[in-house]
Amino acid sequence: MSLKAKKIFLALSIIVPFVLYCVYYYSIMLKNAPYKFAEFDSITFNYGLKDSLINKYNSKTGDYQYVNSRDSLIKKHLRLTKDDLLILHRKAAELGFWDFPSKIGFDSMEIGFNKAPHYYIQFKYKRKAKTVMFDDAFNGDPKLKDAAEQLVKVLQARLDEADNRDKK
Repeated sequence: MSLKAKKIFLALSIIVPFVLYCVYYYSIMLKNAPYKFAEFDSITFNYGLKDSLINKYNSKTGDYQYVNSRDSLIKKHLRLTKDDLLILHRKAAELGFWDFPSKIGFDSMEIGFNKAPHYYIQFKYKRKAKTVMFDDAFNGDPKLKDAAEQLVKVLQARLDEADNRDKK
């Protein structure tokens, strides 16, 4: 058998089946991914100090209420665009939101627990939902805290941007 025939035989018997198996395996994995934007339903984002999560947003209903700088409760109807929701979905995936524990910082009542802001973030999909409670006084894993803080900042920035769009 010549060298060229040996290479062809090797390619056909090992490399081609391996590539076909990889394509098959990963296509099933992507098809059954639990959090796909095509199945996206809504985002719920609540935050506040102490026990009160008075600031609330629900993307399904568009209800948005928050306390402004003069301690007045403002209630609005605010819709995020599909692009905003896609950005939030992708940012959550990028930060590993789906792997966050359900409670970040609520296991031990650290000093400053009642003074720090608390956040409730829920992404709902047709088949699943992911909910995370986050306490800003969390002193554990700094990477986890940083990721949760980044997600909160992106959520608040999108809400502020949508609010500014509605004012124009």
